[in-house]
Amino acid sequence: MANPRELARKNLGIPAENKVILSIDGGGMRGIFTLQILKKLEWLAGSPCYEWCDMVAGTSTGGLISSLILNKKSAVEIEEYYNTLVPKVFTRKSWLAHRIYNPPAYDKRNFRKLTREIVGDRTLKELNEATGLDMLFTAKDLAAGEETFFTCFAHGEQIKGTYQNVLLRAVMEATMSAPTYFSPFERFADGGTTTFNNPVLSAVLEALHYDGKGKYRQHELTVFSFGTGSVLRFIDPLKTQNPKGPDSIFWLKYVMAEASKDASEMQIDTLRSGLIDGLDLRRYQLSLDQEAVHKLPDLPVKPMAGIMASSLHGLADEQLKNIDMADVSKFNLMKTLGEATAAFICPAAELELPMPARTANWFQKDFLAPNSRRGALVTARGDIPGIQKRLSSPGWIDKQPT
Repeated sequence: MANPRELARKNLGIPAENKVILSIDGGGMRGIFTLQILKKLEWLAGSPCYEWCDMVAGTSTGGLISSLILNKKSAVEIEEYYNTLVPKVFTRKSWLAHRIYNPPAYDKRNFRKLTREIVGDRTLKELNEATGLDMLFTAKDLAAGEETFFTCFAHGEQIKGTYQNVLLRAVMEATMSAPTYFSPFERFADGGTTTFNNPVLSAVLEALHYDGKGKYRQHELTVFSFGTGSVLRFIDPLKTQNPKGPDSIFWLKYVMAEASKDASEMQIDTLRSGLIDGLDLRRYQLSLDQEAVHKLPDLPVKPMAGIMASSLHGLADEQLKNIDMADVSKFNLMKTLGEATAAFICPAAELELPMPARTANWFQKDFLAPNSRRGALVTARGDIPGIQKRLSSPGWIDKQPT
């Protein structure tokens, strides 16, 4: 009988000689969305990720999920932790606390207590030795003005990683200390503060060219990359001069969110471009807008504050774009969106068909729209003909507000 590693590779269409990296984005409570897809991935693989992956990488909530995988937890078990952890972590620091007017909004006391109970005081090296999993976590070093990559890689008898002897729970707190939501962890803020909310490119580079060099090879590498739901802010061009609410707050929140999202998309575009020849990338993400959600099965939605829809297809763009990473009132909604996305990837109607006859993704390849290099569930709203016409007109240019 095939062992879990061999069976997972067969079920997921991974070449037997390939090493596997699992990379998970940041996104706060929206990590519950990702866990629904991971549950489906493990179901199809036939075993938990820690039994057949070679490396995990994570930022913020993705770092938390990766940390629990390192502690030999299945996606089902991690979800149980999330159900307890998320409501307790996003606890107001005080009744006056506010992200913009009096940050940070939340206290990390419960997070620190719960992570100590869950993962104990084990180091990255100890976990690497216990599981055989290599790892990478991101955090922004405010004092050094640069990103820090907490890594640990095994090379036969040698263990590589500058911070291999630090405690995992310290790294977990460093990578999740998102500015305005939580206070910094001494010199560290959330790894997704700027570029690395999606850690996949740094994970691939670390594996191929730094601590993993010689162990990982680009032509023998499969990378599963999971988003936590992307909030796309589509702004009417006629309203950009006068956005809703105070301009300074609008643009502050917009730039903070868009910088991270654009960086994530740039990394995925880089890996999809073929620049790293032979890489087997499989990226899974959903943009939180009506167009993308209407492609999913129309699952029922539990009643919640501010949302009257009874099913996913009844959700409006205005509701979807406001699912903040700390909004625990939308926790069940993000879970339902994750369940629907997992069902879209692996539809029950195809279950009895042999894999070559299935038309859905089934985690066999990159999750792309037909005849496109864009994600199957990531919406685009460009206007190339209109832009070409307007920006070629001197009269139109000169009429624009200054």
